[in-house]
Amino acid sequence: MHDVDWDDLRFFLSVASHGSISAAAKHLRTSHSTVLRRLASLERHLGARLFKRLPSGYAITPAGEQLRERLACVPEQIDSAQRQLSGLDTRPSGTIRLTSTDTLMHGLLMPMLADFRNTYPDIRLQIVVNNAFLSLTKREADVAIRPTSRPAENLVGRKVGRIQTALYASKSYWKNNAKKALDEQAWVVPDDSLSHLAQAQWAAMHVPAHRIAASADTLLGMVSAVRAGLGVGMLLTLLADREDQLVRIRQPEPQLDTDVWILTHADLKHVPRIKLFTDFVYERMRASDAIVKPR
Repeated sequence: MHDVDWDDLRFFLSVASHGSISAAAKHLRTSHSTVLRRLASLERHLGARLFKRLPSGYAITPAGEQLRERLACVPEQIDSAQRQLSGLDTRPSGTIRLTSTDTLMHGLLMPMLADFRNTYPDIRLQIVVNNAFLSLTKREADVAIRPTSRPAENLVGRKVGRIQTALYASKSYWKNNAKKALDEQAWVVPDDSLSHLAQAQWAAMHVPAHRIAASADTLLGMVSAVRAGLGVGMLLTLLADREDQLVRIRQPEPQLDTDVWILTHADLKHVPRIKLFTDFVYERMRASDAIVKPR
């Protein structure tokens, strides 16, 4: 068990004690999918099934029972250690300078940051919304959460999943134009400042220049323009799906999928507040329906 993630054992004990994934998730204050993933990771590392999946819940297997017996004293030992350290101020504190794009901040991250602050009130967040990639090497930021398929080689981190792009129109626009072919539609596209994005390259290949009704220099601006009825546009699903005035015309284009990474500098990887933050946000983003999980 030398290579087992000890945190996975905590999830195992909770499922064993409560008898179901849902009850364990509630007890651990996490998502159903996180408990399932942790349990699968532990079973994979041990090479043994720990539970039988039954309609009535999870029944522990002989291998699981043996593991539970071996871990019986662990919670008590942890509680004892916590009592011994209770007089020490071990609460994480300090400042974390976070950079991300306006789309991720607006469409996904802000509620997660609020939850993090409620959990760790002594950690201050400096939020830098910037669509350029700030230098973590020069300490312009401590953590970057970025949509990118090529993270810088000098950074370390984890890929959370993918964000997707699909074709949308406003309900009012589509009501009057649904019978037209796509090359007859008015289009909202990214402007030249976003030419590096896959959406812009797609538009350059597929949208006739004379059909462009408007261009925008941010993906948020594109959502606003499409919502106002200026035309159809390729929009991020994490932004557009929440808009009740928009309708998705086509399913996401796989070639426009973009990976999302949580990154930091190697020197900061093991700083307690940085690790707490990156782990926290990783779990929350993995649980979000807006993120397509890696295969």
